[in-house]
Amino acid sequence: MLTEKIKDYNILLGSQSPRRKELLAMLNINFQVRLGDDFDEVFPDDMDVNDVPLFLSRGKSHNIPLVNSNDLLITSDTIVVLDDNVLGKPADYYDAFNMLKALSGRSHKVITGVYFRTNNKEIGFCSTTQVFFKNLSDSEIEFYINNYKPYDKAGSYGIQEWIGAIGVERIEGSYFNVMGLPVQQLYTELLKFIN
Repeated sequence: MLTEKIKDYNILLGSQSPRRKELLAMLNINFQVRLGDDFDEVFPDDMDVNDVPLFLSRGKSHNIPLVNSNDLLITSDTIVVLDDNVLGKPADYYDAFNMLKALSGRSHKVITGVYFRTNNKEIGFCSTTQVFFKNLSDSEIEFYINNYKPYDKAGSYGIQEWIGAIGVERIEGSYFNVMGLPVQQLYTELLKFIN
């Protein structure tokens, strides 16, 4: 079991996201948050969208110093992909409205890249979930943005919020991945990494 095998490591989460902290805590392992300098989340224009989350999570990892010999750092990045276009965090109300209008009545991909790093090895993986939205009315989109202010969320929504409850018809893949951390796959890959 992971909780037994991981005792020798100082687990670090390289994220200030409250959702990622909550999700990692579900695995019942002790961890601390460690942040580096501000990381500019940019990627090459010609990069395949499926490679972007791992590229960014690796970049975040190498932006955070490992201080102790037993440090094990976990970083991640989640993107929303519609028609091979990456939908980042909205700049303002109108940007959020337009993103949600584009997602309405369609399916899109949510891809999270996760990266593990110690002083002597590192590895990463990706998890993809397909999300299917119903047709959202303008008033539903307006209500959500006004009440939940999803400006810190890729694609302008959080599946765990009101919009997920009323708007998401179904998903294919990990629900927690859409929240920002594919905890089941993370558990499995972490077990392999420390063995």
